[in-house]
Amino acid sequence: MSAPAPSPLAIVDAEPLPRQDEVLTEAALAFVAELHRLFTPRRDELLARRAERRAEIARTSTLDFLPETAAIRADDSWKVAPSPAALNDRRVEITGPTDRKMTINALNSGAKIWLADFEDASAPTWENVVLGQVNMADAYTRNIDFTDPRTGKSYALRPNEELATVVMRPRGWHLDERHLVDADGKPVPGALVDFGLYFFHNAQRLLDLGKGPYFYLPKTESHLEARLWNDVFVFAQDYVGIPQGTVRATVLIETITAAYEMEEILYELRDHASGLNAGRWDYLFSIVKNFRDGGEKFVLPDRNAVTMTAPFMRAYTELLVRTCHKRGAHAIGGMAAFIPSRRDEEVNKVAFEKVKADKDREANDGFDGSWVAHPDLVPIAMASFDAVLGDKPNQKDRLREDVHVDAADLIAIDSLDAKPTYAGLVNAVQVGIRYIEAWLRGLGAVAIFNLMEDAATAEISRSQIWQWINAGVEFENGERATPELARKVAAEELANIRAELGEEAFSAGHWQQAHDLLLEVSLDQNYVDFLTLPAYEQLKG
Repeated sequence: MSAPAPSPLAIVDAEPLPRQDEVLTEAALAFVAELHRLFTPRRDELLARRAERRAEIARTSTLDFLPETAAIRADDSWKVAPSPAALNDRRVEITGPTDRKMTINALNSGAKIWLADFEDASAPTWENVVLGQVNMADAYTRNIDFTDPRTGKSYALRPNEELATVVMRPRGWHLDERHLVDADGKPVPGALVDFGLYFFHNAQRLLDLGKGPYFYLPKTESHLEARLWNDVFVFAQDYVGIPQGTVRATVLIETITAAYEMEEILYELRDHASGLNAGRWDYLFSIVKNFRDGGEKFVLPDRNAVTMTAPFMRAYTELLVRTCHKRGAHAIGGMAAFIPSRRDEEVNKVAFEKVKADKDREANDGFDGSWVAHPDLVPIAMASFDAVLGDKPNQKDRLREDVHVDAADLIAIDSLDAKPTYAGLVNAVQVGIRYIEAWLRGLGAVAIFNLMEDAATAEISRSQIWQWINAGVEFENGERATPELARKVAAEELANIRAELGEEAFSAGHWQQAHDLLLEVSLDQNYVDFLTLPAYEQLKG
């Protein structure tokens, strides 16, 4: 690799961080600058295409499989690249941000995979962006330990052979990194910053460890966006001089439009594809966002009433398993978000039973693995998949040819009997305020009411408030969803939080700001595409 030209990128409005020079080297920034120069214009075109497609859905209130790619779906001859050994067994994956303690705990958790998250579980402060990269490099060189200043407890890595394999998740295409700009002052997409810094510093290091640069790709809305990622991978592998096909990517099918393009997404990434993942909150958020003016039949009930057994969710997950296995890819199931209580064993017992039932269903449906948010859930999920897989690393040989999903099945929201409730509105407000407040403090993964919540939670919460108000939903208590009712519930929740925390702690937080932001994105007639866009403008650091 020849010496790079000096990077035309500038770091702006950012306080210097300890050890940032290890990450923001001239060579690494030159690589990110090349990614930006080559691929940001296409990223911008694809974001414009999202808006056009959304306008088309507003006109038609429907979606269908793409006629122009029918030949790809009909061609049974193509498969994705064979799985590397380090990614062949993915029966339990733990997710979480890349702070120092989480990095050690996730790698030590006993899970097969750690989704190292620079996206929804990480508020994108410059500190989180840069020091997360420091932590990843330290983990691979075994230069990482942590002592909790509060408890004095120390954390260190287990032997390499006991550690989870890392699959890193960069930010979605829609988010920019305001602290890294080009000569024209244009910010670099966060996805290219996260991917670029991680890949540049760790690709060869991971190969030397017998693994590789593996990625989860979030918020993908079309096969053209997957094609863009594939082109990024091809360029990046050549740039640092590692073999083509070294990268592996798992795509989160967490948007309703992507659900209609699963095969095409795998096809575009076929030399680099590892699998697809079935999300939940982001998927529901995407349904609301795209069909928000589609009338009563698209109104979702309370988020907790939409389980993975809902007919339209079942259609989506079964189609995902069939699609993945037809093409030789892993099918990864959804999140068990429960956080065990240290005080209430009865709460744990009920929750563990629900987690077990959920993971048993996924394993029996043909999934090759599934997500958990807490180390205590790893053994539960492991047992569910062990019971079905035994010594086999996966069940990609289960082709699920019994599954037949029509286009209409994926958006048959009215096949669900449940209706929105007043308690659901209260919960959406409670969780929305509490999550946003933590996010504004730089925390992306937050335990709220015994569940590990991330940005997708806030998105579905504010989207449901918006949808119920705009659909004029009447709750079971006779009250109608209105802006006034949402403001009343939010004011009550703010008062409850003040009483719960006390005046000093309340004043030290961002509670009023979080309350105001939730109402802004829930009540504005112009529905903002992502809550994190206006929230990022208020995020310090």
